[in-house]
Amino acid sequence: MNTNFSVQQIFHSPAVAELRADLALALRAAAQHGLAEGVCNHFSVALPGSDSHFLLNPRGLLWSEIQADDIILIDDTGNKLAGRHEVEPTAMFIHAAVHRIARKNCVLHTHMPYATALTLTEQRGLDTRLSQNAMRFYGRVAIDAHYNGLALDASEGERIAHAMNGGDIVFLANHGVIVCGDRIDYAYDDLYYLERACAAQVIAHSTGSKLMPVDDAISSRVAEQVQGERLQSTLFFDALRRTLR
Repeated sequence: MNTNFSVQQIFHSPAVAELRADLALALRAAAQHGLAEGVCNHFSVALPGSDSHFLLNPRGLLWSEIQADDIILIDDTGNKLAGRHEVEPTAMFIHAAVHRIARKNCVLHTHMPYATALTLTEQRGLDTRLSQNAMRFYGRVAIDAHYNGLALDASEGERIAHAMNGGDIVFLANHGVIVCGDRIDYAYDDLYYLERACAAQVIAHSTGSKLMPVDDAISSRVAEQVQGERLQSTLFFDALRRTLR
C-alpha cells in the first residue's frame, strides 16, 4: 500500500468489497437486534494478509443505514486510507490496539444493554456456567475490571487490549463488551448469543431466586461442542444476508 492508487485498487477489489458488505451487514443486523447505541460503537475487520490495515464503520452513521460503500479503510495509527466518511477517535484507539496487540481479526465493540448491565455488577460479567447460551463462552471470557473513562489516547486502547489476556470476549467494567473472532459470521453469532446469555442471567437474577450454575466440566464440554462445529453460525449469517437490506 505504498501509493493511493494501490490502496484504491485493494479497497475496491472483489475480496475486500465482499468483506465490506459483510461488515455492513453485521452492523445492520446488530441494529435490528437491539445491540446498537446511537451512532456510537464500532465493528472492524483486518484486511486479508495485513496486521496494520482494517475496515471500520465510519463516524456519524446509524448502524441501520450502513452499506458496503460507507465502510472505511484505516491503518493502525488511525489514518483513513480509503472511503468517503471520517474516523471516530475512540474507534481508532480501541480497535487498532486490539488488532495489533491481541492479534484479533474481527473486533466488535458494543454497549448492548444486558451485557453492559453485567459490567455494572460486582462480578463484572457473565457467569458462563448458567444458561446453555452462556456455556458456549466458557474459558473464552476476560474481565477488565478498571474503567478509565473514554478511550481518547493510544495508551487506553492498549490497556484494554492487554486486559483481554488471550480471551475472545472482554467485559469492560462500567462500559460494554468487545467480541472477537477469526471471521465476521462467527464473531457476529457470538455477539448475538452473548447478549442472549446476558439477558437470561439478568432476568433470572431479577426473580430473586438463587441461580443454579452447572459444573465446570459440563460448561467446558458445551463450549467445545459449539466451537467444534460452527456451521450454525454461517447459516445464521446467510439468513441475515437474505433478509436484511
